[in-house]
Amino acid sequence: MNKIIKIGLLSIGVIATSISCSDDFVDREFFQEVQQAPLKTENEMQAFVRGGYDCLRSSNYYGADFLAYGEVRSDEMISNLAGGYYQNVMNYTMLSNDAYAVNTYNKIYELVAKANIVINTDIAGIEGTDANRTNAKYAQGQAYALRAIAFFDALRLYGQKYISGGESLGIVMPLKYDPTAKMPRASIAQTEAQIDADYTKAIELMTANGNPASTVKTELTVYSVKGMMSRFYLYKGDYAKVRSLTNDLYGKFSVVPAGLLQESFRFTLNGAAPNSMFELAVGINASLSTASYRQRLNPNGYGNIVVNTSTYNAYNAADERRKFITLSGGQRFLSFSSNNNGIGKYTQGVGADNIKMLRYEEILLNGVEAELNGGSATQALTYYNLVVANRGLPAATSVNMTLLKAERMKELLGEGLRQWDLRRWGDAVPRPTGASTNADLNAFPIPRAETDLAGTLVKSNPGYDN
Repeated sequence: MNKIIKIGLLSIGVIATSISCSDDFVDREFFQEVQQAPLKTENEMQAFVRGGYDCLRSSNYYGADFLAYGEVRSDEMISNLAGGYYQNVMNYTMLSNDAYAVNTYNKIYELVAKANIVINTDIAGIEGTDANRTNAKYAQGQAYALRAIAFFDALRLYGQKYISGGESLGIVMPLKYDPTAKMPRASIAQTEAQIDADYTKAIELMTANGNPASTVKTELTVYSVKGMMSRFYLYKGDYAKVRSLTNDLYGKFSVVPAGLLQESFRFTLNGAAPNSMFELAVGINASLSTASYRQRLNPNGYGNIVVNTSTYNAYNAADERRKFITLSGGQRFLSFSSNNNGIGKYTQGVGADNIKMLRYEEILLNGVEAELNGGSATQALTYYNLVVANRGLPAATSVNMTLLKAERMKELLGEGLRQWDLRRWGDAVPRPTGASTNADLNAFPIPRAETDLAGTLVKSNPGYDN
């Protein structure tokens, strides 16, 4: 990592009085002439973790753009280019100074920087009681999980796994906060090994020093970390680990019934839906407003991400999920209406809906796929029917990969996973007419600020700025 990452300036006065993720804390910046002091208290540790959640919530990350990348490069949704949103992403015409590539990269590595400060804190030096140090160690476990999430997301966007050229490079992986360090990109295998190690360490610290049965939805718990691990191992093709994790989580949450499905995505159930495993707290006071994902999905906002007609037609007429999609002005939208009782996903007018990071239904579908690949067909069917039977559909008598792929599309529509599903399956990822056909451009460009810096060790991805 060559560039200086902006992270929250440690303000003892702020943190001593509050551990909330306030703008006073998360929006301050420091540069290399300011020395980052070691963290000394439980509250400081927790504040940096909360700053990490704020990074995830950014509109450049899970607040909007990262989810959109998984949709507009897929077979289920497309950008209509209203307001110019995602044109270069969808048409594979980005350059290395493209705002999407640069801003998401910066936000991911801001998260890494905050996580590294917590990870490299000496717990023995935390002031207070043993209970304070126990809580600080739990926060350190959360930081390991946050770093794993960041590295995995960076790998999917900027790694060379799905390009035809290149050197099978992964990403830059700083393991401590040092804004002056110069590091090369690791290989894909090294990157995946580090993600695995970070998740493993997170579970070790959080299990030993926390409550595995925590029901908090707006921060990482042992259960939600295992769920995020399931997503990573599915992407990696480690089906045995996915089967084990699904078994660990089975029955700990519940599939939301058909009658509550719409409500489960609304502001009124922020942090309270029975299927929610991890969501980013938003709310009215911290809403992303016009920068929110809701604005991208809703015709009363920018309305620039629309559902393909073929996706809508894939739903059975009795499928409760079909009601998420509304026809307006000749286009189909996943979010509709400007009030709190709107139809679809993310409907709150100012974007105050919590951001759904992980739902129990995804875990069950991960389990179906894992069981179909070396496990039990009977168990796969059990998981599958838990989802479809709660969507107004009859229980199936058998399930295969074709059905599983269709079910993932229908259940997880708009949740930012489809591009990555298609790529890991080796299925075609459609490109619009006129888009570049260069397969090297499946990976986002490494920002020019990284690759042009004097003495840089970071190699660019092929196909850009040539």
